[in-house]
Amino acid sequence: MGNVLASDANTELTEEKSSSGGLIPLVVLAVVSMAGAFGVVYFLSPSAPAAALACAPGEGGKPAHTPLALEDHVYVELQEILVTIGNEPATRYVKIKTSVISDNSHVSAVKKAEPMLVDAFVGYLRALQLSDFESADFYPKMREQLAMRSEIVLGADASHGVLVTEFLLR
Repeated sequence: MGNVLASDANTELTEEKSSSGGLIPLVVLAVVSMAGAFGVVYFLSPSAPAAALACAPGEGGKPAHTPLALEDHVYVELQEILVTIGNEPATRYVKIKTSVISDNSHVSAVKKAEPMLVDAFVGYLRALQLSDFESADFYPKMREQLAMRSEIVLGADASHGVLVTEFLLR
């Protein structure tokens, strides 16, 4: 009977050693992984000091890109457009107000072509479904399509894009 107790105690000690023995390699692996990650970040990061990466005072005079709003651009506001969406009874509609980006020499041409511009915009908007408006990337595409139609009606020299100044989906 004494032998049975001794063998049970040995079995318990062996089980305790094997369960704690699995933890040590995991701790070593975690420490080695953190050291490796630190080494990668430290040795592969740029060696230039932070002061060299920042702009010095007085160096920020020139913009990095061409500004979108140029001095010679004018914004010709068009009439409000109201269009029903889908083929169901008129329960959903879009109300949109736009402006055509042009220059001073073409303002009268844009105003004169306003009925054609509105017709082109309405034709595009009527072809849309409600699901189109639910897509997050739809609105830049819509503005691009309106700008393309404006350029077709007015010509590339008179139309420099379209701004959507008011938009309501009900």
